Amino acid sequence: MDINHIHRLFLKCNSVSIDTRKIEQKSMFVAIKGENFDANTFALEALQKGASYVIIDNTDYYIDHRTILVDNSLNTLQELAKFHRQYLKVPIIALTGSNGKTTTKELINAVLSKKYKTKATVGNLNNHIGVPLTLLSFTTETEVGIVEMGANHKKEIEFLCELAQPDFGYITNFGKAHLDGFGGVEGVIEGKSEMYVYLSENNKLVFVNLDDPIQIERTKNIKTFTFGIKKENANVDIHSITANPFVVIFYSNFRIETHLIGLYNANNINAALTIGKYFEVADLAIQEALEGYVPENNRSQLLTKGTNQIILDAYNANPSSMAVAIQNFVQLDSQCKIMILGDMFELGEDSLREHQEIVEALLNETDIACYFIGKDFYLNKSDRKDFHFYETFDEFSNYIKKNKIENSSILIKGSRGMALERTLEFL
Repeated sequence: MDINHIHRLFLKCNSVSIDTRKIEQKSMFVAIKGENFDANTFALEALQKGASYVIIDNTDYYIDHRTILVDNSLNTLQELAKFHRQYLKVPIIALTGSNGKTTTKELINAVLSKKYKTKATVGNLNNHIGVPLTLLSFTTETEVGIVEMGANHKKEIEFLCELAQPDFGYITNFGKAHLDGFGGVEGVIEGKSEMYVYLSENNKLVFVNLDDPIQIERTKNIKTFTFGIKKENANVDIHSITANPFVVIFYSNFRIETHLIGLYNANNINAALTIGKYFEVADLAIQEALEGYVPENNRSQLLTKGTNQIILDAYNANPSSMAVAIQNFVQLDSQCKIMILGDMFELGEDSLREHQEIVEALLNETDIACYFIGKDFYLNKSDRKDFHFYETFDEFSNYIKKNKIENSSILIKGSRGMALERTLEFL
């Protein structure tokens, strides 16, 4: 069955799903094989739960005329998404980067939705499966699509751009993330810049932060719309920013008071402001959107637990985001500060060295008490009295249950796999 025919069937459906636990009435179910399961086995269940059609790639699970048999279900999902994108012709903004992708995406969506009917990536569905699902969520009513793209190897952003065919792009930054897959920081820059290559070759536009010299260098020959702090040559000149702890942006005659913590979030906010200006969203509407956005899902959340003020930034971590989170925390006005830091994952052969650099920087530059959790931090333990090292979370939790932290400002930061939000139970 050709993709055109499958698309006509898709248009009769209300949604697409790859998970029978989330099946909606009149949806299209795509059976994708995983490492430990074969979703073909759920085809009948999907129909019983209300799916109109199921796409399978195993003849053993053919049911009736509602079954669409293909050579490869994942490839069909991707080709269907690409076809749907071309069918709709909706303007698409794509964004990637080492840190801040999801927050920036949410901010852009908040701003543009003040004027347009927008659709954006849900959560962090930003890979070879998530991007197609995002594209297939767009409808004829969608006026602007916002697509987050993640990658941990070269050629992934190139592939996702071929699917989404963005009209605009933004890269938040180039940092020390997924070093194992990219083969180092230079590999990260090359991999993320695949978005720039696509946009340049297709004569599209890039939003560029003029405070980042690497971005400037990488976008020399591309159409740009720029922003920067005290950059008179920028399309959007941000007067100044402060953060204690919440970021405040001074732009034109506006003071924008956000609910985002840390100067490291300033560029995310500035990018959303800039994209709003490009799409001619009114200044007051931009201000309202940025001031109304409240982070969640363990991303730079300010919480109160008992007598403690907590910055919960436990969604993810890499050396770049860890460094800026620490830097921001050190600068905050507070009498008693404590850091609870978890291992950073996917750093490959650089992992021990990167964890060592974090520990050494804290030893030399701060007098803040720190709790380090995870094998790589543990292998870099020091004998400083107010530095505590735990190989596992259980070891840390057993200690903290008996030695309560009170009347403190606390930063909690670590990779997703560390699940450091569990610490809140003991604070």
